[in-house]
Amino acid sequence: MYNLKTVLLLGALTGMFLVVGKLLGGQQGMIIAFFFAVVMNFFAYWFSDKMVLSMYGAQEVSYEDAPWLHQIVEDLARRAGIPKPKIYVVNMHVPNAFATGRNPNHAAVAVTTGILDILNEDELRGVLAHELGHIKNRDILISTIAATIGGAISMLAEMAFWSNLFGGRDEEESGIGGIIGSLLLFILAPIAAAVIQMAISRSREFAADKAGAEISGCPLCLAKALEKLETAAQQLTPVAEREVNPGTAHMMIVNPFKGDIIAKLFSTHPPTQERIQRLLELAKQMGQV
Repeated sequence: MYNLKTVLLLGALTGMFLVVGKLLGGQQGMIIAFFFAVVMNFFAYWFSDKMVLSMYGAQEVSYEDAPWLHQIVEDLARRAGIPKPKIYVVNMHVPNAFATGRNPNHAAVAVTTGILDILNEDELRGVLAHELGHIKNRDILISTIAATIGGAISMLAEMAFWSNLFGGRDEEESGIGGIIGSLLLFILAPIAAAVIQMAISRSREFAADKAGAEISGCPLCLAKALEKLETAAQQLTPVAEREVNPGTAHMMIVNPFKGDIIAKLFSTHPPTQERIQRLLELAKQMGQV
């Protein structure tokens, strides 16, 4: 069900990208947009993990530096049936974690120093199992493609607006009507793309929670971790605004930005309380409550 929904949402996002390209440059614009999407996703596929890790100055952790951390990840990877990913630590006060990589054979998990400070070993194990769930489900590649296409839609819509505003289109498409149409495209296209991206991200978070709980065998451990991380996120939003790149917020295990009602409406994550409730229900099914 999740896979079908993701495919449909990615298809909708790609279709929107082509439509914007057609509105910007007709049939030729749509073709250019298509090839542009192919090139962008090629680079996203091969280099997104290195870009994100370098963005945060993540340092790979050797076995000698943290044998206990390697042992946890190694055990979880074995239980998940995937190769052990590389382990990175990000020097960041905001407690969070994320996974990256194009497939299970080329993956990495990263934890912040903040999360190591507030979670006990069982809770951290639940978080790492969640991230391995993302790797097993190949969510990182999906979210990277969604983010890349979404960003391109915003860029094309902006190009269409400024081109029409300064007379870059022919006479039939210029004038007040053309400018108003481009303005609406400029405003609505990025919003529509963001909504689709959020739908993809939220669906995958629920799936990773379930997969992580099954991998670790302890839904309650992840539930307790999410509760702590949610509380910390609410307290540290000003810090997150300095330390976290908004373009990577969808990769984090919890949304690091806790703002007003509008911010919550456009959150890349489902409500943490709903995630916790689902984990509690799973714990009941496993006879742990």
